[in-house]
Amino acid sequence: MEVPAPQPSNENARLTMQANRRKDTTPELAVRRRLHAAGPRYRVDFPADATDRRRRADIVFTRVKVTVFIDGRFWHGCPEHFIPPKSNADYWGPKIARNMERDRTSTARLSDAGWRVLRFWEHEDPDDVAARIIDAVRPRNRILPPDVSHRR
Repeated sequence: MEVPAPQPSNENARLTMQANRRKDTTPELAVRRRLHAAGPRYRVDFPADATDRRRRADIVFTRVKVTVFIDGRFWHGCPEHFIPPKSNADYWGPKIARNMERDRTSTARLSDAGWRVLRFWEHEDPDDVAARIIDAVRPRNRILPPDVSHRR
């Protein structure tokens, strides 16, 4: 049984949590700007897994079956940067663990359905992320010329 979300420990915590966005985060927008400038077209906040419309990828190339997730350090438990919160630890520990398990399950289900799944952390360089995405999309996409490179 899922534990209900606790009350924020203070007003700053409440404001911080309220400011978190599900989509159109700063790292996502930075990568999308670079992808758009490079030419390939994609869908945003798209449910690539038809069996579960609630699990939405950040960027999806439907024609070539490539899906991209840009995961936040806190929400997805970055192995390098995640710091467990001291307040309400009984809630946040299991919550982050469930998020990480959902990520593994989503990746496996999409891969089994023939999708190439790319996952990046929010702190990765947007130029590098965009270049890696373009490299993954280009061989699968006959429409994108092989000499197209990402621009700043």
